[in-house]
Amino acid sequence: MPEGGKRRRLTRGETLVIAAPYAWIALFFLAPFALIVKISLSHPAQTRPPYEPVFDGAGLAGFFEKLPQLGLDAYRGLAEDTLYLDSYLSSLTIAGGATLVCLLIAYPFALAIARAPRRLRPVLIGFAVAPFWTSFLIRVYAWITLLKDEGIINHALMALGVIDAPLPMFATSGAVVVGIVYSYLPFMLLPLYAAIERQDASLREAAADLGATPFQVFLHVTLPLSRRGIVAGALLVFIPSVGEFVIPDLLGGSDTLMIGRTLWNDFFANRDWPAASAAAVALLALLLVPILLYERAQLREGAR
Repeated sequence: MPEGGKRRRLTRGETLVIAAPYAWIALFFLAPFALIVKISLSHPAQTRPPYEPVFDGAGLAGFFEKLPQLGLDAYRGLAEDTLYLDSYLSSLTIAGGATLVCLLIAYPFALAIARAPRRLRPVLIGFAVAPFWTSFLIRVYAWITLLKDEGIINHALMALGVIDAPLPMFATSGAVVVGIVYSYLPFMLLPLYAAIERQDASLREAAADLGATPFQVFLHVTLPLSRRGIVAGALLVFIPSVGEFVIPDLLGGSDTLMIGRTLWNDFFANRDWPAASAAAVALLALLLVPILLYERAQLREGAR
């Protein structure tokens, strides 16, 4: 802060730079979300689009006049129809399992990259994100070829005499977890690598000098110092996995419930846009919980 305690006024360029991300959020998140909320409060109808908007250019006076006419049936349906609850629980379970598997796979790789010679790290990171160089759909379709009953994995296992009949791997929840782990692994790996690479090596050396074994050094020094990377990676994997549609649609079976598929059915098959919008609003509220808990923990930690 300048002398005298007065804040320096921002220049026009600085103001525009600061305002740009807020404008982006308002334009591409808040505005579409407001539209979704509006549709969720509307009434379903056999029209195009298939809902009757309650607020339709009525102005501020009309807003308060039509406020009692809000349709809350879509939100009541979320509580009454067990399909939505089962879809949410299944999505949370699958996404949580995939996030845990991503962490178990990515942490050793991130640790190895961070401990590698500095000149090799960019190459290793490039290999880690190499799957992003190809189309997302192509990568998912590749897993179909691998996991089907007549796929490469079953064919190889039967040729080696390990199994006598194909393993039911395709069209299962396990296949969905595999697809999510493969697709989102870099989102876990990169924050972990950044957290581990920034650690002070002298802390590990001091712990070793005090008689700590390599495992104790990892458990009491490396792992706690990489906590922020773990949380960031977990959020980056878990949040998009909960609402994933393509992977469960291509790799999951008819009994694989995920909220993304339920939303798609409501929007396009059932043409019940208010119900689908209400489910989307509830999903966003559900996903905000871990983010708010993390932010609260960060504030508490900063206040100490």
